[in-house]
Amino acid sequence: MNERYDGTSRRKLLQAGALGAGAVFTSGALSAGNAAATGTGQAGRTSAEAGSSRTAGRIDTEHPRFTLAVVPDTQYQFDEDRGDPAPLTATFDWLIDNRSDENIVFMAHLGDVTQNALAMEFAQADPVFKILDRARFPYSVLAGNHDIDGSKDDTRGASPYLDTFNPKRFRWMPTYGGSTANGYNSYHVFRAAGRQWLLLAMDWRPSDASFAWARDVIAKHPKLPVILTTHEIVYADAGDPTAYFSDQGNRVWDQLIDNNDQIFITMNGHYWPPGRVTRKNAAGNDVHLHITNYQDRFYGGSGMVRLYHFDLARNTIDVETISPWIMGQDPAERNELEEHEIELTDDVNRFSIPIDFDERFSRFAPATVRPARPASQLVIPGTAAYWRFDGPVADQVIDQSGKGNHLTRKQLSSDAPTASTEFHPDQPGHASWLFPGNKNPARGGYLQTADNAPLNALTFQGGYTIEAFVKLADDGQDHSWEGLFTRLGTGRDAGKTGSDPDEPTVKLGFSGGREVQWAVYPFDKNDTFTNWGHEMVAGRWFHLAIVNDGRHSIVYVDSSELLRNPATPSNGLATAGKPWLVGAGHYANTIDQGFAGNIGELRIVTRPLKPSRFLNA
Repeated sequence: MNERYDGTSRRKLLQAGALGAGAVFTSGALSAGNAAATGTGQAGRTSAEAGSSRTAGRIDTEHPRFTLAVVPDTQYQFDEDRGDPAPLTATFDWLIDNRSDENIVFMAHLGDVTQNALAMEFAQADPVFKILDRARFPYSVLAGNHDIDGSKDDTRGASPYLDTFNPKRFRWMPTYGGSTANGYNSYHVFRAAGRQWLLLAMDWRPSDASFAWARDVIAKHPKLPVILTTHEIVYADAGDPTAYFSDQGNRVWDQLIDNNDQIFITMNGHYWPPGRVTRKNAAGNDVHLHITNYQDRFYGGSGMVRLYHFDLARNTIDVETISPWIMGQDPAERNELEEHEIELTDDVNRFSIPIDFDERFSRFAPATVRPARPASQLVIPGTAAYWRFDGPVADQVIDQSGKGNHLTRKQLSSDAPTASTEFHPDQPGHASWLFPGNKNPARGGYLQTADNAPLNALTFQGGYTIEAFVKLADDGQDHSWEGLFTRLGTGRDAGKTGSDPDEPTVKLGFSGGREVQWAVYPFDKNDTFTNWGHEMVAGRWFHLAIVNDGRHSIVYVDSSELLRNPATPSNGLATAGKPWLVGAGHYANTIDQGFAGNIGELRIVTRPLKPSRFLNA
């Protein structure tokens, strides 16, 4: 791409030279100085041939974390007799070697493979890309303005670019979906994080017909999130990381992006320096637009690759920019310029993008919710009580275990629980009750077992599991030390004299910092034992479980074991034979506040369960 926008005038195109950037590991690559001394391109070609038998590692298409590799303008590496394929060779070798570790599902080149669109230059690039072909590593390539006659759109006809990167080249790839009739635009569909993703590779200047083709491809894949790669959309000025739309970028936006909500991120090269911007589409959703190019840096960009690490568990894309070629060199032999190009860590080259993927894709691909499961499927051996809050608010909640531990509704004030359609996506019952509790004075409603309920007398000396689906209220009120599930009766009532005997024998609740607290008088100890969790996020559903194996209790959140579980053995739960409370806590048998938030369901089992047996498993 030899073009950039002037830092003082975003509208003026300047001609520029070359220099590079990057970072990560590989093997067998020569240093820039050694490669040049050996003879332009010879080291790279030798490495490409040596890499021809490489085999790409396996990927995990269901893991919530995966990587998309993006390689921008490599034109100075294939510039008549002035280039050197070694940097790009090292990048491809690294992608293959690290495919499994990084879960790299695909590589996208952003155009300007070559400098002068000459057949001899594509003859130099071809064996380097064959490293990926032979390793069965899927990738896309698109034409930049230096790869073809940049004055024409994609109806330009034959070219050395198309001779090298025509549709036949991609047909071996299981990801390849098809190309335009002119061969210059293509699309791929790959599976990652348990779903399919569509990637468009669009020409330097798509014709109106090619834009129509792309819209049709998207329409035929109506549930797939779309990544758009092309050579030009946005640019950035030196010293300003904010990207701006070029005239061509506005054309791409108007014809393809704005009215296709499935396109959530775009990547282009052509200009430098890197930058990014977020713009709302016609549906009111964010589209992330990134310009990445390093040809202006040392050694034509040193084979820089940008790694987009998608993490659907964290709802984040982490981006890093590295040069495997330089990273693989002997540190003692790197020259001064190479030392600065190993990895780019400034804000425009190493950053994170928060994206709530389920919410962003909800308009065209709603998140899959597990089907509701009947209560009978969850009444496993040892179930002592099982309550589901998936119906209208009533005066009684039936114990689904069949043990007769029904709950009766009580009120602290006129603020009664209400039925809610909200629920945890893994919850067997698809509803909940919203408890509007508060304190000073105590307000809200709660539930209580009968005075003669069988559950009241149980001591659980063989172990137990208590679990619930919960969402804490985010209403700005003080709900510190609220109780979720509590046993009436104090330590004193159960004959305990240690710690604070006015504390409940059992309390599952939350501290002033919304930390999970499981505080109990064990059956066999005179003092309380407390397990602590971390601060829970209000307004977000989670599954909570307490598991005791007859010696130790462990707190789990979303099936993940937490820290701060006591190492000292304790067994069972002390009891004064009094009722259990759901949605409230007490001190000295006085209920001081009601719970604030949603409760979906709650189960007690008289044995320890593994996470695979939890309600959300």
